[in-house]
Amino acid sequence: MTGKSPTQVLSPAALTRLIAGQICLHACMAGMRMAAPLMALREGYSALAVGVLLSLFALTQVFLALPAGRYADRHGFRRPIGLCVVVASTGACLAVVFPLFPVLCLSALMTGGATGVASISLQRHVGRSAQNNTELKSMFSWLSIGPALSNFVGPLAAGLLIDHGGFRVAFLALSGLPLMTWLWVRHTVELPPVVIKPGIKSGRAWDLLLEPMMRRLMLVNWLLSSCWDVHTFVVPVLGHERGLSASAIGAILAGFALAATSVRVALPMFAAHLDEWVVVTSAMLMTAVLFMLYPLMNSAMAMGVCSVLLGFSLGSVQPMIMSTLHQITPAERHGEALGFRLMAINASSVVMPMLFGSAGAVLGVSLVFWTVGASVAVGARSAWWLRPPAHKA
Repeated sequence: MTGKSPTQVLSPAALTRLIAGQICLHACMAGMRMAAPLMALREGYSALAVGVLLSLFALTQVFLALPAGRYADRHGFRRPIGLCVVVASTGACLAVVFPLFPVLCLSALMTGGATGVASISLQRHVGRSAQNNTELKSMFSWLSIGPALSNFVGPLAAGLLIDHGGFRVAFLALSGLPLMTWLWVRHTVELPPVVIKPGIKSGRAWDLLLEPMMRRLMLVNWLLSSCWDVHTFVVPVLGHERGLSASAIGAILAGFALAATSVRVALPMFAAHLDEWVVVTSAMLMTAVLFMLYPLMNSAMAMGVCSVLLGFSLGSVQPMIMSTLHQITPAERHGEALGFRLMAINASSVVMPMLFGSAGAVLGVSLVFWTVGASVAVGARSAWWLRPPAHKA
């Protein structure tokens, strides 16, 4: 990693403001992702329709991720974030005015796309501010608290508001969260542009996959992202089938998010002593075991326990993935690499919920859990080979 001037150092206060802004924007999407499918289920739509609706939260990111990464490489942080705030707030507002299934689909596209584009700009900004590999792991651990905590705040708040005020009240409250994001991040100091050495060509995004480490990282990231998709999809469906209230379903999802937040709070204290490949491999094996056990849990309490344990496992992964990604890609292509990663995992997130919905309707959700769990167990080998050359035999 190249050295950085003192003006590029991100202070703890500045990082805290960025995390707070990320929480507000991501909580809007997380709340919508819980409330919209639940509304569809109560209106009589099938599990397959809910799978389609959930997939739309990722669809926009598939097409916007690479352009958004390049846009962030050119324009920095605040301009992309400002656009995302407007789009996310508007998307949630549409569900307030027109609480219909087609409009919920549009809201999913808008809030999901805005959240994805914002995350690319934010991750690029923070990654460029780190001074060394230990800081990369530490800062991305702190940054990853944002989505984890928002996955706690968004679904829980939406569930409570639905039970006590109805869906429109919940959507209205969620639409105000992105506006709070801008209040937190509007004074962020832009970093100087990356100076590209003469003779270096930009290349195509797919050229990044020529590196074996990048291919392994994308495979591992895709498998673990599928685990999040399975959990997000199955909990509302299982909860609805078992007669759980919106508050109980939101609490189960919130328990997962709170556990993920807790482990990410702890990670910075141990960043200097953790190897990325060890953490990721261990998390994959633990996740595989939990996915084998999850379908056997029948009560809300048992589902909550499994949800919390999964949160601990999966919550430890993203900081390690992001740290590795920044180490294996050139500085002038960080935004593009982040966009490529987001495009790859969200392309999966578009297809997988529909696949889960079809498989769940025909074969039951247990088979979905066991199949994904087995895939993650096999994929742990790729995580093991993310070791740097110095660690390899």
